[in-house]
Amino acid sequence: MKYTALHDVHVKMGAKMTEFAGYHMPLWYSKITEEHMAVRKAVGIFDVSHMGDLIIEGPDASEFLSFALPTDVSRKEIMQAAYSAFINHRGILIDDTIVTRLGENRYLVVPNAATTDLIYHWLYSLSAGYDVEIKNVSAEFSSIAIQGPNAEKTLQKLVVEDLSGLKFFHAMVSEMKDMKIKNNELSGEKLYISRTGYTGEDGFEIIFPNEHAERIWNMLLEAGKEYGIKPCGLASRDSLRLEKGFLLSGQDFEPHHEPHTPLEAGISWTVDWDHDFIGRDVLKKQKEEKNYVMFRGIVVKGRGIPRHGDKIFVGDEQVGYLTSGTLSPVLNVGIGLGYIKRPYTKVGTEVEVEIRNRRIPAEVRKPRLV
Repeated sequence: MKYTALHDVHVKMGAKMTEFAGYHMPLWYSKITEEHMAVRKAVGIFDVSHMGDLIIEGPDASEFLSFALPTDVSRKEIMQAAYSAFINHRGILIDDTIVTRLGENRYLVVPNAATTDLIYHWLYSLSAGYDVEIKNVSAEFSSIAIQGPNAEKTLQKLVVEDLSGLKFFHAMVSEMKDMKIKNNELSGEKLYISRTGYTGEDGFEIIFPNEHAERIWNMLLEAGKEYGIKPCGLASRDSLRLEKGFLLSGQDFEPHHEPHTPLEAGISWTVDWDHDFIGRDVLKKQKEEKNYVMFRGIVVKGRGIPRHGDKIFVGDEQVGYLTSGTLSPVLNVGIGLGYIKRPYTKVGTEVEVEIRNRRIPAEVRKPRLV
């Protein structure tokens, strides 16, 4: 079992802990719904130090990453981020990721916790012939996500730079007002800040050396007191992302037991078709044939909470299945995400979800449900 630098802090705060992707992580602190709604209406903070941190640098870094990803990252500005995904030669999703261009030939890649080593070795296997260096610095850094309408006000109390000018999916570095960040590979003696997140709300993700974790966590809690801040765990992080239709790696897609392409998983917008990348021919053919299942949202109209694996029916025909499901704290009804075959993917299509051997009326929606 692995531990983040904030592990003992979570335990002292009374968090309910659980194993996730090999890490001992907080599942919740108080009540899942309270943490969820704090992010929707105020501000919440998450320990996301279990996520990976890979640095790719060298003269061929832009060319290399643009071949390894369906997104042409060479077009991004310095300190601009992009949501993308790693796919194999069959076009199947291996993992999704956020890539930030730190410099002309330097990038930060953030894979999911369970796939960090896999992605590191995948990139290494593809790097022959490219003048690049691939470094896994995940163990050196901690990361905290500050999410919600009051996220900017909270973090602004800690940093010197004006956060209001930081665009969505861009990054910056800033000195902290009351502490010194020691030299690190990402940001020198400053705090690394990106305006990104996994909740669908405005927010930031900050990265810093492990030794500063406890102090920064406590400073954020103090800074956010007047804005209704709450520490949040994995359970609310999952319900928040589910309401917004965000994919969960390893559950909504996985190369072996849940193999899907970016087109099927609803992230075709990450594909830049006019450059060469792994799996391009397969995806191009799939796009032309348009004969594939599609990732969709489901809103239940009766009583019942849908879960992973529940089947979707139209009459006696099974037309799909769910990969994620929960009770939406905002809508106060059961919601789900999953794959549905054509022609039943149209928004508004009436279906039934089989929940605990009972067929419950539901409606097809786009993945973004809230």
